[in-house]
Amino acid sequence: MRIRATVAALSGALALTAFVAPAAHAAGSAPNVTFSNMKINKGSSMVVGTAKTSFAVTYTVTHPSSLKATDFATGPAIYRGTSVTQPSDLFASDEPGTCTAASTTVLNCKATLNFTVGGDDDLINSEAGSWNVGGIAAGTGGVKWVGGLGTTKVLRATKLTVNATPEPVKKGKTVTVTGTLTRANWETNKYGAYGSQSVKLQFRKKTSSTYTTLKTIKASSTGALKTTTTATVDGYYRYSFAGSSTSPAVSATGDFVDVQ
Repeated sequence: MRIRATVAALSGALALTAFVAPAAHAAGSAPNVTFSNMKINKGSSMVVGTAKTSFAVTYTVTHPSSLKATDFATGPAIYRGTSVTQPSDLFASDEPGTCTAASTTVLNCKATLNFTVGGDDDLINSEAGSWNVGGIAAGTGGVKWVGGLGTTKVLRATKLTVNATPEPVKKGKTVTVTGTLTRANWETNKYGAYGSQSVKLQFRKKTSSTYTTLKTIKASSTGALKTTTTATVDGYYRYSFAGSSTSPAVSATGDFVDVQ
């Protein structure tokens, strides 16, 4: 659930109160709870391509023994900006977390963050990178926002191809290796060129399980890759991209060349 403005964010969180037990429908203040151990996607970056992508979130909620778990609902959120209550952008879980009691005051919770692309309310390209992590607790008495629970990354998915020719090739002759580096464009819902990026040409002997870097080249403005090397032994050629602050590392599946 994406929430752009602060007022909308506060109002949107009230949707969680629909899941609060009817017994809690009484006047009061926002739930007095604290969040800890918030872990999104097991601590790894969230990589989003051109389709809806979901990521698991786990966290712990601590509450007073006088507050019943059925009296409030909680969920994770990620936001951009210095404050969770005044974010420049914010995503919250569509549904409240599912919690189990670890004690009379501690809940272990699970939730899901969903991302879609290509729409007005979805991710946009400029938002790739680091986000702050927060939490929401909502009861009929109000909503509590908690920020500063860490950081996470939402990255634009990358793809990398490779083609080594000729196949087969004579020993000592030239092998031409081409490929393309692309990444998800969240605004067009398609993959587009990821140009001017440094990419490594790597080689693995047929009898080895380890790739060795032969050289580093730069992709063209259209993401195209092309270079040459000398054939020595049978093996696999691939391109490998180390990643950037907005896109993850990716390596192409090796292309085998038979050297005769």
